[in-house]
Amino acid sequence: MALMITDECINCDVCEPECPNDAIYMGEFIYEITPSKCTECVGHFDEPQCVQICPVACIPVHPEHVESRETLLQKFMRLKSSTP
Repeated sequence: MALMITDECINCDVCEPECPNDAIYMGEFIYEITPSKCTECVGHFDEPQCVQICPVACIPVHPEHVESRETLLQKFMRLKSSTP
């Protein structure tokens, strides 16, 4: 599952530096998450760090990018192997 940031985002800037995969970026109006980079922190942490730190709880699972923990771990391994 990839996560998404809803329009309830207040642009507080705390989520972006917490993402170990650099999946979070500033979009046109609010922060956004690149689904192909989001592993919900699988491989890094037990819990998604952006969700843990978000003060307005605006980071749910993206309904169009539902993935199993195994798939997220495979994505983590793929991302890790492509990082220099």
